[in-house]
Amino acid sequence: MIGAGGTGGHIYPGLALADALRRAAPGAVISFVGTRRGLETELIPAAGYPLHTVDMIPFDPALGARRYLLPAALLKSAAQCRTVLRDQGAQVAVGMGGYPSAPVVLGARTAGLPCLIHESNAVPGRANQFAARLTPHIAVAFDTGHLPGAVTTGMPIAASLAALDREALRPAARRELQVPDGARLVLFNGGSLGAARLTEAALGLAERWRHRRDVHLLVKTGPAALDATRRALDGNPVARAVRYLDRMDLAYAAADLVVCRAGSATVAELATTGVPAVLVPYPHAPGDHQTHNARVLTDAGAGLLLADADTTADRLAALVEPLLADPARLAAMSGAATPGPHARAADLLAERVLALASRTAKEYAR
Repeated sequence: MIGAGGTGGHIYPGLALADALRRAAPGAVISFVGTRRGLETELIPAAGYPLHTVDMIPFDPALGARRYLLPAALLKSAAQCRTVLRDQGAQVAVGMGGYPSAPVVLGARTAGLPCLIHESNAVPGRANQFAARLTPHIAVAFDTGHLPGAVTTGMPIAASLAALDREALRPAARRELQVPDGARLVLFNGGSLGAARLTEAALGLAERWRHRRDVHLLVKTGPAALDATRRALDGNPVARAVRYLDRMDLAYAAADLVVCRAGSATVAELATTGVPAVLVPYPHAPGDHQTHNARVLTDAGAGLLLADADTTADRLAALVEPLLADPARLAAMSGAATPGPHARAADLLAERVLALASRTAKEYAR
């Protein structure tokens, strides 16, 4: 049973783990726990896995007075998770971070089942800071020392990205994404929900570059801003907007440069695939963890860091135009990316999960 939800940054690594478990143990029964409000209600069933929903509120100080409801909500959702775990005959629980993760770990603890947590960010989120007190089995994407005793497995990413050959896939990817011949593609990726700041800057660049034929913009907006963005780009020949990118392998193969938030999954994907990037950390992330994530790439020379408040069309143009005009620099940034363990992370994590499940099976057999 995998607890994952809220945003794609927790859900996609959970799905990568589920796929790795299925490869390693084809007979394994795998399901997810989440809430009714997050993207998990769409992404997890679409990937072919059952989703069990529980009642939970975010670990968010912005809740104000409602934060006092958190302990009662956590106990209620943990009891619901315990019931699901028992009904499903689960042998191990995994928390992937995000607020649906804590109740599944607490539920497993009260049900006497082993549980493992995976922390994807360079700075642990509140849910995993809590969950780490309940289990000795902790894995992290980045070795930052914030969770003592944790094993660094890397960030689970999709198999299509772990084995991506950008150069081999590039011609087909550019055709699929309708990139004009001879144009450099700049991909704007605001994460699963989009990012208003990045979309606004992309619109400004699209207007600035509308008469050029050597650049093309692909703007991933998320669902909320798609219609407005498409209206703003109507008639603009150098840019188009999409809600989601179902094939990130195609997007990374086709792109010459990515302008993006610095969620842990995105950073791991960029490190693995070697796509040069301008990283714009979300300024309100707990513990400023996106800035810490981004430095994994920027300190290596594989990306440039740009503050959210400075992300305007003019500022981006000053950064991006020299890059697009300098293929050697783009190639150097690509070569500076350090893949680390991310390409094997899903399989490494799956090995640990299956070992815990095997231990439970042996105890049941006694």
